[in-house]
Amino acid sequence: MGPNLITASSVQARALPTVTEKMNIQVALSTAGTFHSFDMARQLQKAGMLARIHTGYPRFKLRATDLPPSKIRTFPWLKGPYMAGWIPAWLRRDWEYWDRITFDSYVASTLPECHVFCGLSGSGLRTGRVAQARGALYVCDRGSSHIRYQDRILREEHSRWGIPFRGVDPRIIDREEAEYEQADAILVPSTFVRQSFVAMGVAESKLRLAPYGVDLTRFGPVASPTRGNFDIIFVGGLSVRKGAHYLLGAYKALQHPRKTLTIAGTLGAEIAPILERFCRSNDGVRVLGHVPQSQLKDLMSRSHVLVLPSVEEGLALVQAQAMACGCPVVATRNTGAQDLYDDGVEGYIVAPFEQDALTMAVQRLADRPVLRDQFSRACRQRVVRVGGWDGYGRTVVNVFAGLAGTGHADGSLEVVSA
Repeated sequence: MGPNLITASSVQARALPTVTEKMNIQVALSTAGTFHSFDMARQLQKAGMLARIHTGYPRFKLRATDLPPSKIRTFPWLKGPYMAGWIPAWLRRDWEYWDRITFDSYVASTLPECHVFCGLSGSGLRTGRVAQARGALYVCDRGSSHIRYQDRILREEHSRWGIPFRGVDPRIIDREEAEYEQADAILVPSTFVRQSFVAMGVAESKLRLAPYGVDLTRFGPVASPTRGNFDIIFVGGLSVRKGAHYLLGAYKALQHPRKTLTIAGTLGAEIAPILERFCRSNDGVRVLGHVPQSQLKDLMSRSHVLVLPSVEEGLALVQAQAMACGCPVVATRNTGAQDLYDDGVEGYIVAPFEQDALTMAVQRLADRPVLRDQFSRACRQRVVRVGGWDGYGRTVVNVFAGLAGTGHADGSLEVVSA
């Protein structure tokens, strides 16, 4: 038995609360923002397992959470000014660090009784220790690759393109690695992320895979692409991390008389001047800036393909959103794509950093409209079969139930009365 494998007997030894012989597992969550954590909270609430979710977001930003207000605690005092743009550039790095520290301290001081505490990485170390001291389990929820692996891959990519990069704050790296060590388990969204942890020496037995879902009530086909065109969409902040150079290179090399590239997202400071020069010599490129989710489904439905050539991220939610709209995806392995669709069935999965492979995949869809339509139908079938966020919910419920030592499908915990 590996040292990180948690068994029923080891959990009982931690003296979980014993009120009845059969008790529902209660899970407390924390997230500095919103991210996927509120989707997790909704799933846990449906299962009767949500003790509370803590967030750094202001409450007025959380009106559409579909959660009881009593289940939400907010601590917006540092996150709020940062979101409002009040923090000068020279102070942001330190502000981000202290935001995580103070938020963690707040959650630790207000943590409700629970069997499991699941904190988004970077701001859960103190709370995790408090939870463990009470006899609960601590799960570190990491949405991207191992933070030291992430720092290394981004440094290498910026250096490759000659773009300055300060790197991840060393204090954050140290803190996250302490969380990985302290946690009873680490929740990851993709095979790519799991592999990054293993590559950095974390025992695979400590990792739990739970790919994200998609809200099928918000995303679905509402239009069709224009016949005779080949319209590419990119969604997200265009940056080195998101593979901006590879996206622009693929578009430039693509052979099609009526091609377009729509960028739905903001531009990283290092990319803005590069994109400006690129647009002068390449027709059909438009930059929309931030686009509300309510408008994304129309853009995705009208696009022939979503291209996401990221060099590093955990699992890009926009892939499943595009698939739900019937838009095939061409993405790198470092986006979590292989946990969402199969190469050559709903889209193409290419190696990161490979410009030629990316271009060839996009060109293949541009040259074969019938294949593109086949992929589109397969995308819809895949996301419906997975079940949106409900599929994710079933996975995390099983993860928490398994960690707490129960095999019951209803997420209940059998304990011996005190």
